[in-house]
Amino acid sequence: MRHGVDGERLWARLMAMAEIGATSGGGSCRQALSDMDEAGRKLFLGWCEARGYRVRKDRVGNLFVRRPGSDPAATPVLIGSHLDTQPTGGRFDGVLGVLAGLEVLETLDDRTVETDRPIDLCVWTNEEGCRFQPAMMGSGVACGLLDLETTLAARDGGGITLADEINRHGYDGEPMPGLPDADCYIELHIEQGPILEAEAKTIGVVTGGQGIRWYEISVVGEETHAGPVPMALRKDPVPMLMHVIGLVQAIGRTDEAARCTIGKIELSPGAINVVPGRADMTVDLRHPDKAVLDKMHQRFMDGLDALRQGHAEIDLQGRLTWHSPVIAFDRVLIEAVRTSARERGLTHRDIVSGAGHDAFNLARRVPTTMIFVPCRDGVSHNPREYAAPADVAAGASVLLDVALARARAMIPLAGEFATPA
Repeated sequence: MRHGVDGERLWARLMAMAEIGATSGGGSCRQALSDMDEAGRKLFLGWCEARGYRVRKDRVGNLFVRRPGSDPAATPVLIGSHLDTQPTGGRFDGVLGVLAGLEVLETLDDRTVETDRPIDLCVWTNEEGCRFQPAMMGSGVACGLLDLETTLAARDGGGITLADEINRHGYDGEPMPGLPDADCYIELHIEQGPILEAEAKTIGVVTGGQGIRWYEISVVGEETHAGPVPMALRKDPVPMLMHVIGLVQAIGRTDEAARCTIGKIELSPGAINVVPGRADMTVDLRHPDKAVLDKMHQRFMDGLDALRQGHAEIDLQGRLTWHSPVIAFDRVLIEAVRTSARERGLTHRDIVSGAGHDAFNLARRVPTTMIFVPCRDGVSHNPREYAAPADVAAGASVLLDVALARARAMIPLAGEFATPA
């Protein structure tokens, strides 16, 4: 029998965190650097401080919690995820990786296991990208992929900058962000899709992630009264918007692996009896093959050009705002996840991540992999998001195995947590 984490303690903490920013539908709303997000961080830090772990913060609000190793010169093993949620988020997205990471540290302490390397639990700021864009912001700055000053200037829908919130919560006096030399990074997450549940698999062995491109589209015409102006004489941006929507949907249906999403549409001034003068929308294109994603991008740009040429009276603009490349995770870490799942008797399969994660940024700097567990009906970014307690504990135990193996300089997994059957 192989020992694992304390599943009951982990579940209790997941439910306690869910009460901060709790929504009527059973989910959570803790948008990045809001008061609710900060309250969730304080709850988490209280648990860390109760165990005596050293906590470090940086100027973009990232948190790092260290369990020391015996070798002060050894590079740390990094684990973690994020605590911020979507406006209508669930109880597990991101939060599971953070609280399972804390459970790993405490389990090692509870069993007085010494490691050569320290283990650093990372809490990344603004992974979701719903309040401030782009997504995966804290890890992006720490990894040198996003400029700090540009990031601090990002504004939410109410005009509040990221810097405003960083200052309000007291992170402005912290050290500059930066990723230290590290042995590896490992992140546990719910799948956010239906594959593991449909195939009755407990562990997703994540081999990489698909590329993501975000766009902002603006269509500008001329606002006017809805009654007096004939349809043929209007400069209405809505018909053009419909053409752009059709283009996005057509691109998404040319390849089974393609994903194309229109996440937000806004009409201005937004009055029932006014022809809008402006329409704005966001577009999200994804594919696991870089060459195909490049073709999707080019088809989108060419399609926008063709629409401009055919509708000179309307100003159509489109710009790429963020790009996360196709990611391949580290082969040694992938195999370590497979080994843990196999030795624990857990059903598993290889899987590519369809969602973006902080691990994508880390993978561009250090050896990285992820572990997935199923979520009910594949639902995420939704208050109905749910992962079973047994699956949560199983995923956290696999995280424990892999982190311990790396922190002990790749000692075989049959070690401190193996006992006779």
